Amino acid sequence: MGHLHRLIAFDLDGTLIDSRRDLADSANQLIEELGGQALTEEEIGGMVGDGAALLVRRAMRAAGRGERAHALERFLEIYDRRLLTHTRLYDGVADVVRGARAHARLTVLTNKPIAPTERILSALGLRDAFDEVVGGDGALPRKPDPAALQAMMTSAGATAAETLLVGDSAIDLETARRAGARCCLVSYGFGFRPELRTEAPDLRVADDARGLARAIDEFANAV
Repeated sequence: MGHLHRLIAFDLDGTLIDSRRDLADSANQLIEELGGQALTEEEIGGMVGDGAALLVRRAMRAAGRGERAHALERFLEIYDRRLLTHTRLYDGVADVVRGARAHARLTVLTNKPIAPTERILSALGLRDAFDEVVGGDGALPRKPDPAALQAMMTSAGATAAETLLVGDSAIDLETARRAGARCCLVSYGFGFRPELRTEAPDLRVADDARGLARAIDEFANAV
């Protein structure tokens, strides 16, 4: 276990794992089953981050299918079978995470449901690196509500200044800011928007695993 008075919380999709193709293929199977036209992987990737329910709603709307009863349940059934078809850890991320354990308590904070989150982390050999994993279907509200991150901070005995949230999207940035925590976004993630660099000039952005390792080292040395 890392330093108990520092906390590093990692987002999952687009930060630790590249799951875009499996999510897109699953959403497109649902769309096609309901008579719609498939969307591009990039389009669906831009819809990820707020949880499965909103992903399905956005994809259905973009495909002209509107609201459909049981669409979420069907998507989750489809995705459960595709969960690890193409999904992989981003290059170098496993080493960065394991190195970060020397500096802090590590957690995963994702809007993805907890069951697939646990399956993916276990299958990719990274579950044991984290002291806690929180999904979007738990008792606490999803990001960008800061409540789950704040609960992690309490468990770690970490102040906001001693907390770093690593993510790939504006949702992660908002979550960190609402909790008063530090934030580093990875530009390689499919939730990252280039304009975030100018909209948040004080934001730390890592372009690859090496950059992320440097950001974590700087965080650890500063607190």
